[in-house]
Amino acid sequence: MGKKKVPEVNSSSTADIAFLLLVFFLMTTTMAVNKGLSRRLPPPVPADQKTEDLKVKERNVFVVLINSDNQLLVQNEYLDVTKLKDKAKEFILNANDDPNLPERVPMEVEYFGTVMVTKDHVISLQNDRGTSYSKYIEVQNELVAAYNELRNDLCQRKFAKNYDELDEDQQKAVQKILPQKISEAEPKNYGGKK
Repeated sequence: MGKKKVPEVNSSSTADIAFLLLVFFLMTTTMAVNKGLSRRLPPPVPADQKTEDLKVKERNVFVVLINSDNQLLVQNEYLDVTKLKDKAKEFILNANDDPNLPERVPMEVEYFGTVMVTKDHVISLQNDRGTSYSKYIEVQNELVAAYNELRNDLCQRKFAKNYDELDEDQQKAVQKILPQKISEAEPKNYGGKK
């Protein structure tokens, strides 16, 4: 007796079916988008614009430096990251009109009338190329938290609400009084690890 030959399955269209399935799943699948840091980049400088050196008074600049050993230097003094938020809040407000802290000037703001603000203050965040990403984010979070807490305190006193519960016009008024000014410099080699 001869052996029966088993017929082969035609697999010539298998690749086409696999491709169609792949396309189908790519078209119907939604991708989860992770939220990043909310930072607005400055607009590009027009090519014909002349650059001028902006003179910023030293008292208006709060220098935060993270070195390659992840140590925090604030205004040239070592500081624990847990104390950074309070130090930043003190700088931003200058409630006692300290001559070593930012200049306070009167400003007319909707809902608030005339208020004294440190509108020219800047927080300069600088890091070394050897700084760890996690330390940089930790420091950045503390600085943003300082602004958030100050804004919420102001909103609670004026509107009995948190900042994110206000309408757009009220939020803009609060932003005029407490503008978030964090300048992030390009990393440099300040020493330490290479």
